Amino acid sequence: MAAVPGAEVAEFTEEHVEPAAELLAARHRRHREAEPLLSPAYDDPAACIEPIRSAYTAEHASGSVAVDGSRVVGYLLGAPKPGAAWGANVWIESAGHAVEEAELARSLYAQAATRWVDEGRAAHFALLPSHDADLLHAWFRLAFGWQHTHAIRVPAEAGPVREGLVVREPTRDEIPQLARLDMVLPEHQGLSPVFSSGPPDVYEERVADWEEDFDNPQFWNVAVEHGGRLVGSAVGCDLEVTSSHSGPAAPERAAFLGFAAVLPEARGMGVGRALGEAVSQLAWEKFYPSIVTDWRETNLLSSRAWRGLGYRDSFVRLHRLIGH
Repeated sequence: MAAVPGAEVAEFTEEHVEPAAELLAARHRRHREAEPLLSPAYDDPAACIEPIRSAYTAEHASGSVAVDGSRVVGYLLGAPKPGAAWGANVWIESAGHAVEEAELARSLYAQAATRWVDEGRAAHFALLPSHDADLLHAWFRLAFGWQHTHAIRVPAEAGPVREGLVVREPTRDEIPQLARLDMVLPEHQGLSPVFSSGPPDVYEERVADWEEDFDNPQFWNVAVEHGGRLVGSAVGCDLEVTSSHSGPAAPERAAFLGFAAVLPEARGMGVGRALGEAVSQLAWEKFYPSIVTDWRETNLLSSRAWRGLGYRDSFVRLHRLIGH
Protein backbone atom coordinates (compact mmCIF):
# COMPACT_ATOMS: atom_id res chain seq x y z
CA MET A 1 0.00 0.00 0.00
CA ALA A 2 1.10 3.61 -0.40
CA ALA A 3 -0.11 6.82 1.22
CA VAL A 4 1.61 9.05 -1.35
CA PRO A 5 3.00 8.18 -4.80
CA GLY A 6 6.26 6.26 -4.56
CA ALA A 7 6.07 5.42 -0.83
CA GLU A 8 6.02 1.70 -0.09
CA VAL A 9 5.09 0.50 3.41
CA ALA A 10 6.77 -2.55 4.88
CA GLU A 11 7.91 -4.05 8.18
CA PHE A 12 10.41 -1.98 10.20
CA THR A 13 13.83 -3.66 10.60
CA GLU A 14 17.20 -2.82 12.14
CA GLU A 15 18.43 -1.20 8.94
CA HIS A 16 15.78 1.48 9.31
CA VAL A 17 16.88 2.72 12.76
CA GLU A 18 19.42 5.33 11.60
CA PRO A 19 17.35 6.80 8.75
CA ALA A 20 14.38 6.92 11.14
CA ALA A 21 16.54 8.99 13.48
CA GLU A 22 16.84 11.63 10.77
CA LEU A 23 13.05 11.81 10.58
CA LEU A 24 12.64 12.02 14.36
CA ALA A 25 15.22 14.79 14.64
CA ALA A 26 13.45 16.78 11.91
CA ARG A 27 10.12 16.29 13.69
CA HIS A 28 11.63 17.44 16.97
CA ARG A 29 13.15 20.55 15.43
CA ARG A 30 9.72 21.51 14.11
CA HIS A 31 8.23 20.75 17.51
CA ARG A 32 10.74 22.98 19.29
CA GLU A 33 9.80 25.87 17.04
CA ALA A 34 6.35 25.59 18.64
CA GLU A 35 7.59 24.66 22.14
CA PRO A 36 11.16 25.84 22.81
CA LEU A 37 11.22 24.41 26.36
CA LEU A 38 11.67 20.92 24.93
CA SER A 39 15.20 19.52 24.92
CA PRO A 40 17.45 20.65 22.05
CA ALA A 41 19.37 17.36 22.32
CA TYR A 42 16.97 15.55 19.98
CA ASP A 43 17.52 18.12 17.24
CA ASP A 44 20.56 15.91 16.46
CA PRO A 45 19.80 12.61 14.67
CA ALA A 46 22.62 10.94 16.63
CA ALA A 47 20.69 11.52 19.85
CA CYS A 48 17.57 9.97 18.32
CA ILE A 49 19.16 6.62 17.49
CA GLU A 50 19.09 5.24 21.03
CA PRO A 51 15.38 5.92 21.79
CA ILE A 52 14.37 4.52 18.39
CA ARG A 53 16.52 1.43 18.88
CA SER A 54 15.02 0.99 22.36
CA ALA A 55 11.54 1.20 20.86
CA TYR A 56 12.48 -1.34 18.19
CA THR A 57 14.13 -3.82 20.58
CA ALA A 58 11.50 -3.64 23.33
CA GLU A 59 9.86 -6.95 24.16
CA HIS A 60 7.24 -7.88 21.54
CA ALA A 61 7.87 -4.63 19.64
CA SER A 62 6.99 -4.34 15.98
CA GLY A 63 6.22 -1.65 13.47
CA SER A 64 6.27 -0.37 9.94
CA VAL A 65 8.32 1.88 7.68
CA ALA A 66 7.53 3.93 4.57
CA VAL A 67 10.25 4.05 1.91
CA ASP A 68 10.33 6.27 -1.16
CA GLY A 69 12.99 4.74 -3.40
CA SER A 70 15.92 4.37 -1.03
CA ARG A 71 14.73 7.07 1.36
CA VAL A 72 12.85 6.43 4.63
CA VAL A 73 9.96 8.91 4.78
CA GLY A 74 8.03 7.56 7.76
CA TYR A 75 8.09 4.95 10.51
CA LEU A 76 5.94 3.62 13.35
CA LEU A 77 7.01 1.43 16.30
CA GLY A 78 4.90 0.05 19.13
CA ALA A 79 5.26 -2.37 22.02
CA PRO A 80 2.98 -3.61 24.82
CA LYS A 81 3.10 -2.37 28.41
CA PRO A 82 2.44 -4.60 31.41
CA GLY A 83 -0.56 -3.92 33.61
CA ALA A 84 -4.08 -5.30 33.63
CA ALA A 85 -5.61 -1.81 33.56
CA TRP A 86 -4.37 -1.26 29.99
CA GLY A 87 -5.76 -4.51 28.62
CA ALA A 88 -3.96 -6.30 25.77
CA ASN A 89 -2.21 -3.22 24.46
CA VAL A 90 0.37 -1.57 22.19
CA TRP A 91 2.01 1.78 22.98
CA ILE A 92 3.68 4.12 20.49
CA GLU A 93 5.90 6.30 22.67
CA SER A 94 7.34 9.75 21.91
CA ALA A 95 10.21 8.36 19.80
CA GLY A 96 8.07 5.76 18.08
CA HIS A 97 6.71 7.72 15.15
CA ALA A 98 7.72 10.35 12.60
CA VAL A 99 6.65 11.08 9.03
CA GLU A 100 7.43 13.53 6.29
CA GLU A 101 3.75 13.77 5.34
CA ALA A 102 0.92 13.31 7.81
CA GLU A 103 -1.13 11.05 5.53
CA LEU A 104 1.64 8.45 5.70
CA ALA A 105 0.67 7.81 9.33
CA ARG A 106 -2.53 6.14 8.19
CA SER A 107 -0.79 3.59 5.98
CA LEU A 108 1.93 2.97 8.56
CA TYR A 109 -0.72 2.23 11.17
CA ALA A 110 -2.68 -0.02 8.80
CA GLN A 111 0.45 -2.12 8.23
CA ALA A 112 1.54 -2.31 11.87
CA ALA A 113 -1.91 -2.74 13.40
CA THR A 114 -2.59 -5.86 11.33
CA ARG A 115 0.03 -7.72 13.39
CA TRP A 116 -1.01 -6.12 16.68
CA VAL A 117 -4.63 -7.19 16.27
CA ASP A 118 -3.58 -10.66 15.07
CA GLU A 119 -1.63 -10.91 18.36
CA GLY A 120 -4.79 -10.04 20.28
CA ARG A 121 -3.68 -6.52 21.24
CA ALA A 122 -6.83 -4.44 20.91
CA ALA A 123 -5.97 -1.31 22.95
CA HIS A 124 -3.70 1.04 21.00
CA PHE A 125 -2.05 4.18 22.40
CA ALA A 126 0.02 6.79 20.55
CA LEU A 127 1.97 9.72 22.05
CA LEU A 128 2.22 12.49 19.46
CA PRO A 129 3.47 16.10 19.30
CA SER A 130 0.59 18.40 20.19
CA HIS A 131 1.58 21.16 17.77
CA ASP A 132 1.18 19.09 14.58
CA ALA A 133 -2.49 19.53 13.72
CA ASP A 134 -2.19 17.67 10.40
CA LEU A 135 -0.64 14.63 12.08
CA LEU A 136 -3.23 14.57 14.86
CA HIS A 137 -6.01 14.87 12.29
CA ALA A 138 -4.58 11.90 10.39
CA TRP A 139 -4.73 9.82 13.58
CA PHE A 140 -8.23 11.05 14.41
CA ARG A 141 -9.25 9.70 11.00
CA LEU A 142 -7.94 6.33 12.17
CA ALA A 143 -10.68 6.35 14.87
CA PHE A 144 -8.32 7.46 17.65
CA GLY A 145 -9.48 9.84 20.37
CA TRP A 146 -7.61 12.30 22.60
CA GLN A 147 -7.10 10.57 25.95
CA HIS A 148 -4.20 12.24 27.78
CA THR A 149 -2.20 15.46 27.66
CA HIS A 150 1.43 16.24 28.54
CA ALA A 151 2.16 19.90 29.23
CA ILE A 152 4.98 22.26 30.18
CA ARG A 153 5.58 25.74 31.58
CA VAL A 154 8.32 27.92 33.08
CA PRO A 155 8.35 27.74 36.91
CA ALA A 156 7.46 30.92 38.76
CA GLU A 157 6.81 32.34 42.21
CA ALA A 158 3.39 31.57 43.65
CA GLY A 159 0.78 34.27 43.80
CA PRO A 160 -1.35 35.08 46.84
CA VAL A 161 -3.80 32.41 48.00
CA ARG A 162 -7.42 33.00 48.84
CA GLU A 163 -8.29 34.07 52.36
CA GLY A 164 -8.63 31.14 54.71
CA LEU A 165 -6.18 28.85 52.89
CA VAL A 166 -2.80 27.94 54.35
CA VAL A 167 -0.13 26.41 52.10
CA ARG A 168 2.53 24.44 53.97
CA GLU A 169 4.43 21.19 54.22
CA PRO A 170 2.42 18.33 55.70
CA THR A 171 3.50 16.66 58.93
CA ARG A 172 4.03 12.97 59.55
CA ASP A 173 1.01 12.73 61.83
CA GLU A 174 -1.13 13.82 58.87
CA ILE A 175 -0.33 10.68 56.87
CA PRO A 176 -3.89 9.30 57.33
CA GLN A 177 -5.31 12.45 55.71
CA LEU A 178 -2.68 12.38 52.97
CA ALA A 179 -3.53 8.75 52.20
CA ARG A 180 -7.19 9.68 51.91
CA LEU A 181 -6.30 12.51 49.53
CA ASP A 182 -4.30 10.01 47.45
CA MET A 183 -7.54 8.15 46.85
CA VAL A 184 -9.49 11.21 45.72
CA LEU A 185 -7.94 11.38 42.24
CA PRO A 186 -8.59 7.75 41.16
CA GLU A 187 -12.08 7.96 42.66
CA HIS A 188 -12.79 11.11 40.64
CA GLN A 189 -11.40 9.53 37.47
CA GLY A 190 -13.77 6.62 37.84
CA LEU A 191 -16.66 9.06 37.38
CA SER A 192 -18.11 10.69 34.26
CA PRO A 193 -16.72 11.75 31.85
CA VAL A 194 -13.37 10.03 32.56
CA PHE A 195 -14.64 6.51 33.36
CA SER A 196 -11.12 5.25 34.10
CA SER A 197 -10.90 1.50 34.45
CA GLY A 198 -7.99 1.54 36.90
CA PRO A 199 -8.24 -0.61 40.04
CA PRO A 200 -9.49 1.17 43.18
CA ASP A 201 -6.89 2.34 45.67
CA VAL A 202 -6.47 0.53 48.99
CA TYR A 203 -6.24 2.90 51.94
CA GLU A 204 -3.78 0.77 53.90
CA GLU A 205 -1.44 0.63 50.90
CA ARG A 206 -1.51 4.42 50.53
CA VAL A 207 -0.68 4.79 54.24
CA ALA A 208 2.22 2.37 53.86
CA ASP A 209 3.53 4.28 50.83
CA TRP A 210 3.46 7.55 52.76
CA GLU A 211 5.17 5.97 55.76
CA GLU A 212 7.97 4.76 53.49
CA ASP A 213 8.47 7.92 51.44
CA PHE A 214 7.43 10.76 53.72
CA ASP A 215 11.01 11.81 54.50
CA ASN A 216 12.39 11.06 51.04
CA PRO A 217 14.09 14.30 49.89
CA GLN A 218 13.40 13.41 46.25
CA PHE A 219 9.76 14.35 46.74
CA TRP A 220 8.39 17.83 47.50
CA ASN A 221 5.22 17.45 49.55
CA VAL A 222 2.75 20.32 49.70
CA ALA A 223 -0.50 20.57 51.62
CA VAL A 224 -3.30 23.11 51.79
CA GLU A 225 -5.19 23.60 55.03
CA HIS A 226 -8.61 25.20 55.46
CA GLY A 227 -10.51 25.51 58.69
CA GLY A 228 -7.90 23.50 60.57
CA ARG A 229 -7.84 20.42 58.29
CA LEU A 230 -6.10 19.30 55.14
CA VAL A 231 -8.22 19.80 52.05
CA GLY A 232 -5.59 19.27 49.33
CA SER A 233 -2.15 17.85 48.68
CA ALA A 234 0.39 17.75 45.88
CA VAL A 235 3.74 16.14 45.18
CA GLY A 236 6.54 17.42 42.95
CA CYS A 237 9.95 16.02 42.10
CA ASP A 238 12.70 15.99 39.53
CA LEU A 239 11.37 14.49 36.30
CA GLU A 240 14.16 11.90 36.32
CA VAL A 241 12.66 10.37 39.47
CA THR A 242 9.71 9.18 37.36
CA SER A 243 9.25 7.27 34.12
CA SER A 244 6.94 9.95 32.71
CA HIS A 245 7.84 12.22 29.80
CA SER A 246 10.76 10.19 28.46
CA GLY A 247 12.76 10.55 25.24
CA PRO A 248 11.87 13.58 23.10
CA ALA A 249 8.98 14.31 25.50
CA ALA A 250 11.43 14.99 28.34
CA PRO A 251 12.84 18.53 28.64
CA GLU A 252 16.36 18.88 29.99
CA ARG A 253 16.48 19.17 33.78
CA ALA A 254 12.75 19.53 34.28
CA ALA A 255 10.67 19.43 37.42
CA PHE A 256 7.48 17.37 37.57
CA LEU A 257 4.10 18.08 39.12
CA GLY A 258 3.32 14.44 39.70
CA PHE A 259 0.15 14.53 41.76
CA ALA A 260 -2.47 16.92 43.11
CA ALA A 261 -5.84 16.27 44.71
CA VAL A 262 -8.52 18.34 46.44
CA LEU A 263 -11.32 17.03 48.63
CA PRO A 264 -14.61 17.24 46.70
CA GLU A 265 -16.19 19.51 49.28
CA ALA A 266 -13.26 21.96 48.99
CA ARG A 267 -13.35 22.38 45.21
CA GLY A 268 -13.95 25.88 43.91
CA MET A 269 -12.03 27.49 46.78
CA GLY A 270 -8.73 27.93 44.92
CA VAL A 271 -7.06 24.93 46.55
CA GLY A 272 -5.92 23.38 43.27
CA ARG A 273 -4.39 26.65 42.08
CA ALA A 274 -2.60 27.04 45.41
CA LEU A 275 -1.17 23.54 45.14
CA GLY A 276 -0.05 23.95 41.54
CA GLU A 277 1.57 27.30 42.19
CA ALA A 278 3.32 26.00 45.32
CA VAL A 279 4.96 23.15 43.41
CA SER A 280 5.89 25.56 40.61
CA GLN A 281 7.54 27.87 43.14
CA LEU A 282 9.56 25.00 44.59
CA ALA A 283 10.80 24.24 41.07
CA TRP A 284 11.59 27.96 40.60
CA GLU A 285 13.54 28.05 43.89
CA LYS A 286 15.54 25.03 42.73
CA PHE A 287 16.34 26.80 39.43
CA TYR A 288 14.56 24.35 37.15
CA PRO A 289 14.13 25.86 33.67
CA SER A 290 10.82 24.05 33.15
CA ILE A 291 8.16 22.02 34.93
CA VAL A 292 5.90 19.42 33.31
CA THR A 293 2.74 17.62 34.24
CA ASP A 294 0.07 15.48 32.56
CA TRP A 295 -3.61 14.73 32.90
CA ARG A 296 -6.53 12.80 31.46
CA GLU A 297 -8.16 15.14 28.96
CA THR A 298 -11.60 13.92 30.04
CA ASN A 299 -10.78 15.01 33.61
CA LEU A 300 -12.48 18.40 33.32
CA LEU A 301 -11.04 19.69 36.60
CA SER A 302 -7.43 18.90 35.69
CA SER A 303 -7.61 19.99 32.06
CA ARG A 304 -9.02 23.37 33.05
CA ALA A 305 -6.91 23.92 36.17
CA TRP A 306 -3.48 23.18 34.73
CA ARG A 307 -4.02 25.11 31.50
CA GLY A 308 -5.33 27.93 33.70
CA LEU A 309 -1.98 27.89 35.51
CA GLY A 310 -0.11 28.41 32.25
CA TYR A 311 0.76 24.84 31.26
CA ARG A 312 1.02 24.50 27.48
CA ASP A 313 0.23 21.23 25.68
CA SER A 314 3.40 19.49 24.47
CA PHE A 315 2.33 15.91 23.64
CA VAL A 316 -1.05 14.24 23.43
CA ARG A 317 -1.79 10.58 23.93
CA LEU A 318 -4.39 9.17 21.59
CA HIS A 319 -6.27 5.91 22.19
CA ARG A 320 -8.25 3.44 20.14
CA LEU A 321 -10.01 0.25 21.29
CA ILE A 322 -10.38 -2.18 18.41
CA GLY A 323 -13.78 -3.75 17.88
CA HIS A 324 -15.85 -1.00 19.51
